[in-house]
Amino acid sequence: MYLSDIHTHSIASGHGTSCTISDMAKEASRKGLKLLGISDHGPGTLASGTSSYFRSLPFCPRKRFGIELFYGVELNILDTEGHIDLSDELLNNLDYAIISMHRQNYRSGSVSENTQAYINAMKHPAVKVLGHCDDSHFPVDYDALARAAQNEHVIFEINEASLTPGSYRGDTRANAAQILHCALRYKLPVILSSDSHGTGHIGDFTNAAEFVHQFMFPESLILNNQIPRLKVFLQTR
Repeated sequence: MYLSDIHTHSIASGHGTSCTISDMAKEASRKGLKLLGISDHGPGTLASGTSSYFRSLPFCPRKRFGIELFYGVELNILDTEGHIDLSDELLNNLDYAIISMHRQNYRSGSVSENTQAYINAMKHPAVKVLGHCDDSHFPVDYDALARAAQNEHVIFEINEASLTPGSYRGDTRANAAQILHCALRYKLPVILSSDSHGTGHIGDFTNAAEFVHQFMFPESLILNNQIPRLKVFLQTR
């Protein structure tokens, strides 16, 4: 069992999700988690959180239903220069940011172009996690990403939604294997993420956990159960 999940989405992300942060925390508590990260989509996603929503997050309670809460954002990478869809003013007051590519915001280019877009975006000090860069629609050079991530103190996630059979991201297993291979090579920690939209999959790492265990990836490099280490990592800029 893993004790933290930092890639989750509430009603503020749209997508038909109707669950509030309190709903999310209550479900995380029921499932025995200790730390929950709310990372709603940036404003570039249709019907997602507005700037005023992200401005208010730092004033929200830090504990609900016995769960420690971190407030972040899943940013959209907008172009190969690594532009993202939330201002520095707002990012500087959030706990962390995940950067991701979504087809409605970023037009996939070559492997080199997509890789450079991730590398440029991860240079922002708020960015801590590379979001579902296993997506088959956005091919990248994982070794180059891992080297940049090591320099910028950013980590990969192993995304449950990507590894779920029938994922709209395509068959991501080969890409996820490359991520783990590179993480091992460069001694990079990873985080398992549910990418839950609403309460349905909070803390559900069924496929992700099976995958890392089949790969024999060391638990010492998986941050979900290392809560003090995870908190220091997220809060260090």
